[in-house]
Amino acid sequence: MDLIDDSPAPPGNQPEYTVSELSGAVKRVIEGEFGLVRVRGEVGRVSRPASGHLYFDLKDDRSVIAAISWKGQVARMQVRPEEGMEVVATGRMTTFPGQSKYQLIVEDVAPAGAGALMAMLEKRRAALQAEGLFDAARKKPIPYLPKVIGVVTSPSGAVIRDILHRLRDRFPRHVLVWPVAVQGQDCAAQVAAAIRGFNALPEGGAIPRPDVLIVARGGGSLEDLWGFNEDVVVRAAAGSRIPLISAVGHETDTTLIDFAADLRAPTPTAAAELAVPVRLDLLATLEALGARLTRGIGQGVVLRRQRLRDLARALPRVETLLATPRQRLDAGALRLGAGLGLAVAKKHREFDRLAGRLQPQALRAGLARQRDQLTGKSERLTRAILRRVERLGDVLRPISGRLAPALARMLGDAGRKVAEGQRDLGRLADRLDAAPAARFVRLRDRLEALDRTRVTLGYHETLKRGYAVVRGDGAVVTSKAAAEKAVALEIEFGDGKLAVGGRAGRRAKGEGESGQGSLF
Repeated sequence: MDLIDDSPAPPGNQPEYTVSELSGAVKRVIEGEFGLVRVRGEVGRVSRPASGHLYFDLKDDRSVIAAISWKGQVARMQVRPEEGMEVVATGRMTTFPGQSKYQLIVEDVAPAGAGALMAMLEKRRAALQAEGLFDAARKKPIPYLPKVIGVVTSPSGAVIRDILHRLRDRFPRHVLVWPVAVQGQDCAAQVAAAIRGFNALPEGGAIPRPDVLIVARGGGSLEDLWGFNEDVVVRAAAGSRIPLISAVGHETDTTLIDFAADLRAPTPTAAAELAVPVRLDLLATLEALGARLTRGIGQGVVLRRQRLRDLARALPRVETLLATPRQRLDAGALRLGAGLGLAVAKKHREFDRLAGRLQPQALRAGLARQRDQLTGKSERLTRAILRRVERLGDVLRPISGRLAPALARMLGDAGRKVAEGQRDLGRLADRLDAAPAARFVRLRDRLEALDRTRVTLGYHETLKRGYAVVRGDGAVVTSKAAAEKAVALEIEFGDGKLAVGGRAGRRAKGEGESGQGSLF
């Protein structure tokens, strides 16, 4: 027998597994033993693919566990794991046979103490501040007396009642409440949507656009207020075109929306006080200013009246100022009468002088002289025209001899064109004479056709088919009640009209026949 036996060992009672069977057995053991576990560790290597699932690692100083959260589980998480956070993950262990690895299916993630949350909060605050979302230069002033105030908060909590009560005490304003969840996984998305929704309201629309917004919530732990530290809420507050007041938590609570808001209030009640002034204080201030204005106006009038009196003493009297001009006016009035008389006499003398020059004998003598001059000029003009014509005739006779043949040809062509024009004119005249007759025939045929249509469609043709028209008191009767009210009736048939008694006739006939009925 050899000291070393290389022959295979005989098969025993140990069963054989396939790879899938062994993987399934391991999976059942792990899921059975670790159906629900809570694991504390540091988050590392976070991956967010387009599918919406979340892949990350949980590690300590010696080991690493792969973790995964499905899309629905990620949506329900209040805190999303970020690299470097220390968290407590709740879930179940399972295996992934395709890679022979085990992994933790995480259903919820909670920070492993306030220290981790504060570290993550500080990291996020530094990142947002680096983007300039917390700069004081971009903050907008809060309006002194807004007409409409928008409140983003829970409609069932004590916060909204405190805000409304404080506004009613200080200065009642129109309040629009946008209900949101102020805690939990839906808090951040709803608050951001409310801020954007208020900003989307149009000016002058059916729903008034707020002049200032208040985002409010009561006090709570850091985890309860975590929704107001989310990136989406901070960006919505920083991008709001409407001035925004943050009133989240108590005075000692601080969230990231406080840095992005235009003004931070320590409490929701303080936010209402910052939004509006005290109405009674305004009225008192207004009354005080009105009293000061009245006193100032009165004192100003008194001072100006005294100043006017002082200046009036330095002015000369009115009588003194007007004495010299009045005297000059009187002297001028005295000279005016004599001056007018002299002017009239001078004008009379000038008129008489001119009238003597315009006697009839002088006018006739002037006209005779002008007539003799005109006659002499006309005779000279006639002689000059005759001489001019004779010279032009001498010049044109040689020219006319040369132009006679060309003129004859031109006259012949013109004669032919005139003859052709006369023939065309004759043809057009014939057509013009025939056109009215043809149009008259067409119009007469059309009129006859329309008349035949009128007769065919008239009610007389309907009467010939056995119908009748009933008239009462000159109008067509279409009902029994109208026929009973008519004084007299007239029936028109196809071959004539028939007059019958109306209401009076029927009454008389009814009395005479003692109950005998009648159609009319």
